Amino acid sequence: MSGKTSLEIAVFEGDGIGTEIMQPCLDLLSAVTETVGGFGLTFKSLPAGAGTYSREGTALPPASLQAARNADAILLAAMGLPDIRYPDGTEVAPQLDLRFEFGLYAGVRPVRSVAGTPAVLADPRAAGLDFVLVRESTEGLFAARGKGSVENDSEARDTQVITRAVCERLFDFAFKLAGERKAAGLPGRVTCVDKANVFTSFAFFRKVFDERAALHPDIGSDHAYIDATALNMVRHPWDFDVLVTENMFGDILSDLGAGLIGGMGMAPSADIGDEHAVFQPCHGSAPDIAGQGKANPTAMFLSGAMMLDWLAVRESLPACAQAAAMIRKAVDRVFASGAVVPFDLGGSSGTLAVTEAVMAALRDPEAAAVAAI
Repeated sequence: MSGKTSLEIAVFEGDGIGTEIMQPCLDLLSAVTETVGGFGLTFKSLPAGAGTYSREGTALPPASLQAARNADAILLAAMGLPDIRYPDGTEVAPQLDLRFEFGLYAGVRPVRSVAGTPAVLADPRAAGLDFVLVRESTEGLFAARGKGSVENDSEARDTQVITRAVCERLFDFAFKLAGERKAAGLPGRVTCVDKANVFTSFAFFRKVFDERAALHPDIGSDHAYIDATALNMVRHPWDFDVLVTENMFGDILSDLGAGLIGGMGMAPSADIGDEHAVFQPCHGSAPDIAGQGKANPTAMFLSGAMMLDWLAVRESLPACAQAAAMIRKAVDRVFASGAVVPFDLGGSSGTLAVTEAVMAALRDPEAAAVAAI
């Protein structure tokens, strides 16, 4: 932990709506930094993504990778376009390259209801959802990325990889997170999500989980199969606290979690390793609405808040945590007031309206946020 107060953030706008939601997020981060004081942020914009690949023949230029490596944190909007692909037919996704390159094994996907957003589930308990999915982000089925094979145009194979070294770090991360949540008054329980009844790799995943759970006797632990978990995330998601799972399962469940709180525009995320971390919305580049001013920047704002929380711990800067809390409170205040309803939530508030309302709530916490709908 360095304790430095001047922090450099590597910024990847990427593709599609990424170029529309990043600048509002940077403006918000600059505003909250100025309000709180005690630390400073500088932003370094770096090229990467499908557009970069089409222009330069590489999706993640070496200079961008090195600059990201040198930065204190990495903020990413969205990357990839469906009509720009690698020769094997897969989409350009340098955000995955960053996870593998920097060993970002813990994909943190919070599922938190925001008051004032349209209800997705009828049960009133869904209005208070607050659980976290921790997705392993460097191996599992994704370890086969770029390594799969097709034999005689008749059989295709991808291989899942589960290692003890990554699992131990992943599970320790999940138990530490559950401990922090328990200290904040939440249940403090970790659920291992797997398919251990069918696959050897998942039986091993569960075995290592149980070993690490024994080292955290103050934190509750249990197991659930992936299919049952998908069912229960709809039937009674309020029963979950911290879920930890393999890469592909986590990819699917995180989208389901986003759906429970209104959609991808409300879902932030982080991919965290021992030395580096990337913060980005769960959503993609949404080329169908790019350039129309319709993108909901909320997930981008909340991802920025997650970055500040991580920096607060890493750099011993409580002011960063204060700034993160201010962003979340501003977002909550705006949606609770009904001042904005983004397009993806059934309203007509575009990127600018949401941004202006959140900025106003940040600058004047006592005033009701007002924005054109």
